[in-house]
Amino acid sequence: MKHCDVAVIGAGPYGLSATAHLRAHGLETITFGEPMSFWSTQMPEGMLLRSPCEASDLSEPNEGLTLRAYREALGTASSSFVSRDQFVEYGRWFQKQQVPCVDSRHVSHVEKAGDFRITLEDGEEVHAARVVVAAGIGSFPNRPSKFAGFPSDQVSHSSEHENFCRFSGKAVVVIGGGQSALEYAALLHEAGAKAEVLVRAPHVKWLRPKATSATHAALERLLWGPAGIGAAGISRLVERPDYYRHLPELLRVRFGRLRPAGAAWLPSRLKDVPIHTGVEVALAVKQGDKVRLTLEDGTQHLADHVLLATGYTVDISRYAFLAPELLRTIDTVNGFPRLHPGFESSVKGLHFIGAPAAWSFGPLMRFVAGARFAARELARRMPLSAVRAASTEPAPTRIAA
Repeated sequence: MKHCDVAVIGAGPYGLSATAHLRAHGLETITFGEPMSFWSTQMPEGMLLRSPCEASDLSEPNEGLTLRAYREALGTASSSFVSRDQFVEYGRWFQKQQVPCVDSRHVSHVEKAGDFRITLEDGEEVHAARVVVAAGIGSFPNRPSKFAGFPSDQVSHSSEHENFCRFSGKAVVVIGGGQSALEYAALLHEAGAKAEVLVRAPHVKWLRPKATSATHAALERLLWGPAGIGAAGISRLVERPDYYRHLPELLRVRFGRLRPAGAAWLPSRLKDVPIHTGVEVALAVKQGDKVRLTLEDGTQHLADHVLLATGYTVDISRYAFLAPELLRTIDTVNGFPRLHPGFESSVKGLHFIGAPAAWSFGPLMRFVAGARFAARELARRMPLSAVRAASTEPAPTRIAA
């Protein structure tokens, strides 16, 4: 049976960054998962990241393995745009240098009995003093109840597609008003589909274009953090999770709400795609092999397919690998774990990074740009002596009901 100091569940940007920092901190760490799998299998070909190049780096202690360094190593042209394919390859390049021994098996079960007992998909068990959950958002797609019961060939979530080739010549209605909805509508149109977008908000919000003058660039640096997340001024706070965590709960809730928005480079690609704003679907029914949508104003749309670009709702109970007994001991708020310094939950030794950390540390944790802070904070707050001591603690006494 294998034993380790820390088991990291997930090999995406957060999991790989965390492992790099933990290993440099002297901790024996095992990372589980297929590197960059969510990005390569649940994001479509041709997609561009909303975040710019400088906000899309994975993190290691020397901060030398940046996306820009990867591009320079390949001799590719510098660009502020980052494609899905390049980001996936960059993540794997980072992994080979910093986390060469990833265990690609899936974790099927995690329970705590003194230390943590991790059961893998083939039945092998690993014991760890601490567990870092960096499993991403793949378990959290938000599917409005009115679309329940439809087969996947009629209604699907945006996370279910690697490309949109099969929709050529089809009428596809995209539900949503954020980056995924707008960019996926552009990709559908470019793949030959007859796409249109239904947006609940009264108008689409577009992110500001990149500054074109030195004066505007200086103003940007003053009002927005490097990742450009959130409104002017508030962005600086959002990109300092160490400060954000200490805000009163009401302010965290207020500042943590990011309105759906599309990148500034999208409008030109959507000029031939109808976008209907201020509308909401009241009823969805099957009509043969099509879907008829009735909006609240009574208008109707007939589609070959409905694409739900309705985002993700964090709820850690949907991580199937967490044992029910373990879940019941985690203090949560609306599906988010309530986290302490070092991203530690109410269960000693159990940490959550990435989107599940957003309630405690702010919306930066929903973006790749948050991986640097999460990885550094995790390693800084996890001293070697504490891990060794935790691994020798006896299992708690069970009291029969």
